[in-house]
Amino acid sequence: MKSLRLFLFVIALAATLALAQNPHATLHRHLLSGFAETSLSLASQSSQNLSPLTLAPLAPTFSLVNPVSYPNYSPANTGGCITSFGSNVRVNSNCLNLSDPDLQGRAQANDSPQIAVDPNNPSHLLAAFNDYRDGDERCFASFSRDAGKTWSDSSLPISFTRGTFVGFSREYWEASGDPSVAWDTRGNAYIACMTFQRGGPSSPNHDLSSALYVFRSTQNGGASWNFPARPVVQVNDTTGGGASIVDTPFMTTDNRSTSVFRDRVYVVWTLFSSDGTAYIYEAYSNDYGETFSVPVVVSSDSTLCPNTYGIPTPSGRCNENEFPHAVAGPDGTLYVVWNNFNNGVVSPDNRYQVLSARSTDGGVTFSAPVRVSTYYDLPDCFTYQGQDPGRSCVPEKGSATNSFFRALNYPVPAVSPSNSLVVTFGSYINLYSNESNGCVPGGFSGSGNPLYTGVKTAGACSNKILLSISNDGGATFTGGTTDPRSLPTVNSTPAQANTDQWFQWAGFGTNTPNLVVSYYDRQYGSDETTGNMDITLSVASAALVRVLSQRVTTTSMPVPTEFSGTFMGDYSGLAVAGLNALPIWTDNRPVDLFLCPGTAAPGTPPQLCTQTNGGIVANDQDVYTTPLNYGWMITYP
Repeated sequence: MKSLRLFLFVIALAATLALAQNPHATLHRHLLSGFAETSLSLASQSSQNLSPLTLAPLAPTFSLVNPVSYPNYSPANTGGCITSFGSNVRVNSNCLNLSDPDLQGRAQANDSPQIAVDPNNPSHLLAAFNDYRDGDERCFASFSRDAGKTWSDSSLPISFTRGTFVGFSREYWEASGDPSVAWDTRGNAYIACMTFQRGGPSSPNHDLSSALYVFRSTQNGGASWNFPARPVVQVNDTTGGGASIVDTPFMTTDNRSTSVFRDRVYVVWTLFSSDGTAYIYEAYSNDYGETFSVPVVVSSDSTLCPNTYGIPTPSGRCNENEFPHAVAGPDGTLYVVWNNFNNGVVSPDNRYQVLSARSTDGGVTFSAPVRVSTYYDLPDCFTYQGQDPGRSCVPEKGSATNSFFRALNYPVPAVSPSNSLVVTFGSYINLYSNESNGCVPGGFSGSGNPLYTGVKTAGACSNKILLSISNDGGATFTGGTTDPRSLPTVNSTPAQANTDQWFQWAGFGTNTPNLVVSYYDRQYGSDETTGNMDITLSVASAALVRVLSQRVTTTSMPVPTEFSGTFMGDYSGLAVAGLNALPIWTDNRPVDLFLCPGTAAPGTPPQLCTQTNGGIVANDQDVYTTPLNYGWMITYP
C-alpha cells in the first residue's frame, strides 16, 4: 500500500504524535476523513512547534464593506447572514461569526451535509452537517416541515455521553462530526455522529478515545433528541496511546413497511488500527436505536484482495478500506459498498476498486466481498497544484492553482423499486478521459497518491461519475469485469465530456424507475479554468436509455478559502421523494467578513471588511439546498 498512496495521516488525533513511531501511520493518511484529518492535524501542527490553532496566514488586503456604525451591527446588511441565492436556500440558520483572519473557518464553517426525507410525509426533511460555530467541529442538524423551503436549526446534545467504557459516569467530547441521517416508518428520525478527543498537546487531557453514537428524534421530525446518545462502538484510549480511531461512519434504515426487517437501524464505519489494518464494520439496532448489536466485519476475505503490503489479516485479506455506504433493498437485503485498496496493480497503472457485500439476515452476517468496479482516484495535489501535500484534489485546467481542497472518489449505492442495485462512483480515467485524449495513468507520487499525464491540459483528464449495476441481488455487477473506460456515466451533455464532476450522491424516487444523481460540476462558464464549481442534478431513465441534467446552483461557487483553502467537506447529499429531489451541498458563495485593521481601538468603532488573497475574496462555507421537481426531465421527449 505504501507504493499506492500515503493513506491516512494519522490513526487518531494525537495519533499524529503517538503513531509517529508507528510504521503504518503514513499508510493511512489518504484515507482518513477530511473532518478527522483536518481536525486532528492540530496535533501535528503542535508537534512542529506551531500554535495548535494556527493556520497559514492569508496575507490579506482589506476593503471596507458597507461600514456599520457601532452598536448597530446588522449581519443581513453586510453579507454576514445571506439566506438564499435565488432558488438556492441556506439550510444552517446561524449567521457568520467574525473570526480572526488566521482562524478563518474555525468558528464559521458548515460542511459535509447529508439529508433524508420522512417516508410517511415528503414535507418533513432532516439534514445534518459538520458545524464550527462553537469554535470547534460539532455534529449539527436542521429540519424542515415545508418540503425544504425553510429550515430551523436543531442542536444535538453531544457534549458528553455515558462513559462507562472508560470507567466513569460520563465522557466529555472535544469534537464530533461526519453525521449521517435517516428516518424509519414510524416517524422517528436518526442521526449517527462520530466523536473523539484531541489529546495532547492540543489539550491538557491526553485522552484519545473515539466513538460512534446514534441519536433518535422521537416523532417530532428532528426538533429535539434523546439524551444521552446511544453508543454503537467506543474505542477506549484514555492514556493517549493512539491505538485506533473510528472514522467515516454511515447510517441507514430499512424504512419499508413491508420489510421483514422493518425499522432496523444499520451503521457502518471504518476502524483504523495501529497494526495498519482498516476494516469495515457494521452493527444494527432492532429496538429503534436504543441498543446496537456486537459489530461484525463486512470487509472480510476475498481473492480480490491480495495482501501485498505485509499487513496482518486477522479478519481477512480485505484489510485496507474506507468510505463505506449502505442501503436496504425492497426485500430487506442490506448492501454495503466501500473503497478498497488491496488490489495489486503494476505501475504505471494506479487504479483501486469498489467492493460490495450483502446481508440477508438483517446485518447479522455478510457475504464475501465482490467487485463493483475498479476506479481511478483524483490526482496528487502537491504535484499539480503545489499545495496540500499528501492528499488528492480536483486541479483546474491551465496555469491557475487555486483548487487544492481535499477530494476523493467514493461509492454511493441506490436500490430501485424493482430491486436493481446501482452504485455510483467517481473515476479520473473513464469513457471521456483516457489515453486517446492524452490522459494517461502515471503511477504514484512519493506520497503515494495517483499521477497522470494531462492533468492540467484542457480536454485531457476529467473526473466522471460512473455507474455499475447489479440485477441479481448484489451477486455480480456490470462493472465487476468491465474497465472503467467502458462504463456509462451519469453525465452525458457535450459540455460535461471533458470537465470534472465529483462528490456525488444518488437515490431513486418512490415507485419510479428513475435514478437521480447530484454532484459538483465544472461544465459551466469558466469553472474548468478558474476552479469555480456548480451543482448539477442528473436523472437517468430506466435502463439508462436517456440521461438529462439540470443546473442547480444559480451562480458558480468560488474555490474555498476557509481552512486555508484545503477543506470544504468530503461529500454532498441528496434526498429523493417521488418526483421531488433535494440536493444538498457545501456552498462557498457567502462572503466572509473581518474586523478592519485599525478599528475597534479606543474611540474608533469596529468596522467590517472583506479580505482578498490572490484575487480571491475570502468566503464562508454554508449548507444549501434547492427543492426540485424533476418530472419534466422524465417526460421530456
